[in-house]
Amino acid sequence: MSDPNKAAFKRVMLKISGEALMGDQGFGLHPPTVERIAKEVKSVHDMGVEICMVIGGGNIFRGLQGSAQGMERTTADYMGMLATVMNALAVQSALEAEGIHTRVISAITMNEVAEPYIRRRAVRHLEKKRVCIFAAGTGNPYFTTDTAATLRASEMSCEAIFKGTKVDGVYDKDPMKYPDAKRYETVSYDDVLAKRLGVMDASAIALARDNNLPIIVFSLDEPGGFKGILAGEGTYTRVQG
Repeated sequence: MSDPNKAAFKRVMLKISGEALMGDQGFGLHPPTVERIAKEVKSVHDMGVEICMVIGGGNIFRGLQGSAQGMERTTADYMGMLATVMNALAVQSALEAEGIHTRVISAITMNEVAEPYIRRRAVRHLEKKRVCIFAAGTGNPYFTTDTAATLRASEMSCEAIFKGTKVDGVYDKDPMKYPDAKRYETVSYDDVLAKRLGVMDASAIALARDNNLPIIVFSLDEPGGFKGILAGEGTYTRVQG
């Protein structure tokens, strides 16, 4: 029997999409949804787990869509990075309302709103049980926030990446469209790449594989799901070697 207050990991990376923050709206931030996610993070923080976060920017601006509409790709990607900073500040505000000390750490220098990324300082924040939200991706165009999450998780020595999605794991096809879709309990990095399972982009999967960093895909819409998995329960898919 697993102890619900004993966590399976000491330090984790939580990666969520920008779309997760917009609730049922088609755009922007939905404050009650942001608050609900903050409460989920608090429940895990209360178990003594050190938490890093990376949040996408797709609810505000997506670089790939911008470049598809004729905008220069580099400019579009930088705009997407700035969108992630806005989301990070919103989540920071919600977490601090829950009484959790939080730092937004940006890969693009903007001293008035966020700290610059200095690895040793970020590690110290985690050791002091502060939640670190890494914003602005890797600071480079052409890299997604999935890759940024895997990079920061590796740099911070996280034991796993938790990828919060709309579904409770990795399926062989879209479960929203196909009722006969099959969920994997575990799947290898190579299978994710070969079958194009869409867990994360290829460079993020390859980086996780090279650093032997498991990726746990779970539903962010499931109340208590994040805490449950850390306590050894719940439904999820584990991507590993």
